[in-house]
Amino acid sequence: MAKVGFIGLGNMGGPMAANLVKAGHEVRGLDLSAEAKARLVEAGGKTADNLAELASDADVIVSMLPAGAHVRKVYAGEDGILAHARPGTLLIDSSTIDVESARFVAAAAEKAGMPMVDAPVSGGVGGASAGTLTFMVGGPDAAFEAARPYLDVMGKTIVHAGGAGTGQAAKICNNMLLGISMIGTCEAFVLAERLGLDPQKLFDISSTASGQCWSLTTYCPVPGPVPTSPANRDYQPGFAAAMMLKDLKLAQEAAHASGASTPLGAEAAALYNLFCNGGDANTDFSGIVRFLRGKTEA
Repeated sequence: MAKVGFIGLGNMGGPMAANLVKAGHEVRGLDLSAEAKARLVEAGGKTADNLAELASDADVIVSMLPAGAHVRKVYAGEDGILAHARPGTLLIDSSTIDVESARFVAAAAEKAGMPMVDAPVSGGVGGASAGTLTFMVGGPDAAFEAARPYLDVMGKTIVHAGGAGTGQAAKICNNMLLGISMIGTCEAFVLAERLGLDPQKLFDISSTASGQCWSLTTYCPVPGPVPTSPANRDYQPGFAAAMMLKDLKLAQEAAHASGASTPLGAEAAALYNLFCNGGDANTDFSGIVRFLRGKTEA
């Protein structure tokens, strides 16, 4: 079993680290929150007080951080991971960040003699706890194969997307599509309500017709048709609107940088920005149906 350093023990990182502990690895975690570190200790892990302590004897380091700036600092900063870890240490960054930052850090890691993959996830807090996440992985073949045993502990579907940064590219493209499809699904239900069509009837028809999509059949944004969807829990977040907005903004930054045309992605970002700024940042992203319903009524 390996010595694993885990940076970022929040809603996603905490359960991921706990699953590594369950698999028999010696996990040492680092987080700004004392509560998050305490939860790892309760799960059987250990904690570190700083990056030097965490990295100095780790075989593998996994990170789950908020943004590209944090990833750059934690890995390539003056007192970062690359300054303290041993050559050959495997690095796995599961943050969702911009492609440019992912490639910058990967190049710095390669120069330091440390294999690295960007491995953002899909599946939410439930998937992190259950160990059923989907990992979209970018990096060299050898680094991917080295990382796979650890990703298998934390996830169910592991896909090698290509070279450095392609894991991030896959994540932001997927979530842009998700944001667009959720808004379309919500608009259909709002229109159905106005036309006197029962939501269950719309679900029964569209879930087996050409309008079928994940946002409808697995994560239905209105109560009733899919009992496990957040719509039946007053839109308590499985995936918060603020996180969707973050990913949509990353997609727009990437689109502008690459010259790609994404008008629906831009509109989705604008709508989620209004939704979040209206006080619903911590509402599940499917709750935007309530915003759209209100817009229709205005």
